[in-house]
Amino acid sequence: MRFHFRILVAACVAIAVLSSCGGGGKGVSSATGWGYNDPKYGGFEYHPGYEQELGPGLTFIEGGTFIMGQTDENVMREWDNTPRRVTVMSFYMDITEVRNLDYREYLHWLNRVYTDFPEVYKTALPDTLVWRRSLALNEPLVETYLRHPAYDDYPVVGVNWLQASNYCAWRTDRVNELILVDRGIIELDVTNQLNSENFNTEAYLYGQYEPTAGRRPVKDLGNNNEPRRVRTDDGILLPKYRLPTEAEWEYAASGLIGNSSEERMTDRRIYPWNGHVLRNAEMGKERGRMMANFVRGNGDYMGLAGNLNDGGAITMEVRSAYPNDYGLYCMAGNVNEWVADVYRPLSFEDVEEFNPYRGNVFQTKELDEEGMVVEKNEFGHIRYREETDADIKDRANYRTADNINFQDGDKVSNIVAGDNWSDSEASTDNMYGASTGPLGSLITDRSRVYKGGGWRDRAYWLSPGTRRFLDERQSTDDIGFRCAMIRVGSPIDTGKKKR
Repeated sequence: MRFHFRILVAACVAIAVLSSCGGGGKGVSSATGWGYNDPKYGGFEYHPGYEQELGPGLTFIEGGTFIMGQTDENVMREWDNTPRRVTVMSFYMDITEVRNLDYREYLHWLNRVYTDFPEVYKTALPDTLVWRRSLALNEPLVETYLRHPAYDDYPVVGVNWLQASNYCAWRTDRVNELILVDRGIIELDVTNQLNSENFNTEAYLYGQYEPTAGRRPVKDLGNNNEPRRVRTDDGILLPKYRLPTEAEWEYAASGLIGNSSEERMTDRRIYPWNGHVLRNAEMGKERGRMMANFVRGNGDYMGLAGNLNDGGAITMEVRSAYPNDYGLYCMAGNVNEWVADVYRPLSFEDVEEFNPYRGNVFQTKELDEEGMVVEKNEFGHIRYREETDADIKDRANYRTADNINFQDGDKVSNIVAGDNWSDSEASTDNMYGASTGPLGSLITDRSRVYKGGGWRDRAYWLSPGTRRFLDERQSTDDIGFRCAMIRVGSPIDTGKKKR
């Protein structure tokens, strides 16, 4: 009995060790008993305790549920944002709007790298003519606002939605490139990065860009410790910088984390701060100061000389006014900001309750006859095309989607011209009538939402619940943008990693 008892104890200890290591430990799989990160067992790699690194310029926005939509009287009588409860995942967002200095860094890189494709640089240039007014002397701003160092820390304007999205993609690649350089995985090879031969995150992951190996390359534990490229499952590369969704932007701007306690919300907000007034209500020397940069009344853009209250004749430096409870600056006033969504007046009736967003066009990578990813294009990017029903077969959950329009974008649920509902997919022109001509609709598949109010706006537009739209190819002197990034893993940030 004593012998059997010892065997039983030993077996229990072994099981306990395996159980404690599996699922959260470093050494042994709880499913197979094989070792992790061990060449003897094939070198399957496991990275316990992963915590997402904080990308440059970003701050963490803990997600949750909130009432998205109008919080003040809809003076436009459009009723295009009826309040409804939604949930937004945790994510990251830029603390400030993208500055002129940031955007000029982008332009400098494009001009230096794409020597054979000067149109890339020209396409990215902001339209400085947005400052022109037929009966105002704004010509000096046309010449100085983007380039003069006095405006370095002011928000970039004259950038359309497409240009803002391209900037986000470029920023992703530069940040990930520097992460690999700082870790010694690759060498920074500035002089040889020309035209399509430049670091692009996707091209690198698919083996279509081979950088110079660094002093500390990642080793393949299952292949005689040979150097290899970083993979997605290494957790080294950051997710994409992108424009925030409308829901993310509104959630972050509201900053309701400051008005909650033990899952109880004390007050909603009209603006990114408490109360219905536009001045600082706190006691002290700041009392009475304007909370944002906006137009206080007819012809009053900055106040009276000697006490220029909001201090902004036009835009202001991006760290002006007061940050909200998430630490974000100028989520009301200064400049409006592009968000990712396509505008539809009835989106609030259609979008999901979880991570609401309108604008999906599902795409797939172009593959050759052998099923390999098609070579990158002349700019170093993987080529994509819109998915069709033939792309993925025998998948019960597969569907095409172009939720730019309405419902789910499937042929059978779209209204089309003619008797056969499956002949073709309806376009926005069919839905809203002629999109050209004096009676045409302004709502098209290119209509993008912008939010936040700007230096030319009255106080009504400072409320995060208000929304407007503009063609994605157009720009103005009071629309800028900031970037966002998904949060992977736990919605609670432990703060373990900073960059």
